[in-house]
Amino acid sequence: MGLFRMNIILTGFMGTGKSSVGKILARECGLEFLDLDDIIETASGASIKEIFNSGGETEFRRLEAEAIEKVVSGAYGANCVLATGGGAVLRKSNRDALRRWGTVVLLTASVDEMLDRVGKAEARPLLSGAKRRDTIERLMAERDSAYGDCDLSVDTTGLTMAEVVARIKGFLKERGLN
Repeated sequence: MGLFRMNIILTGFMGTGKSSVGKILARECGLEFLDLDDIIETASGASIKEIFNSGGETEFRRLEAEAIEKVVSGAYGANCVLATGGGAVLRKSNRDALRRWGTVVLLTASVDEMLDRVGKAEARPLLSGAKRRDTIERLMAERDSAYGDCDLSVDTTGLTMAEVVARIKGFLKERGLN
């Protein structure tokens, strides 16, 4: 298979497999892998949890928008797979920038699957508290329209990483994007 020449954005709620799938997809397609949370942490010198603790979600979303602008401007190169945070596409300006930059793939999963995958979620500030299921269901409902603005949606529930990657690659080939 030839190398892909493009940018692929993986978005979706936490626990849907964005980073794990992204690393495999990048390797198999000959692309660089970027994790937006890693970019934010490096740029700010603080962990995501520390950013939420000191500046709240508002500060985190500001830093996230700055990181997206740097990525789409080419600061990290081209021909990349970018794993975003679950809320990165909530801002229309972020969605628009990402859509211009590449192919947007939404990864989804059942609430039960996401709960299993995130574990105790101590490093996930938006899931702190006892009612994690209620929080996930509320946030998913709030994000529904933003998540709907994608090129492909893959439900990862019960699938292996290899199966998810194969579905994404199949879509890209069908669209002549490789």
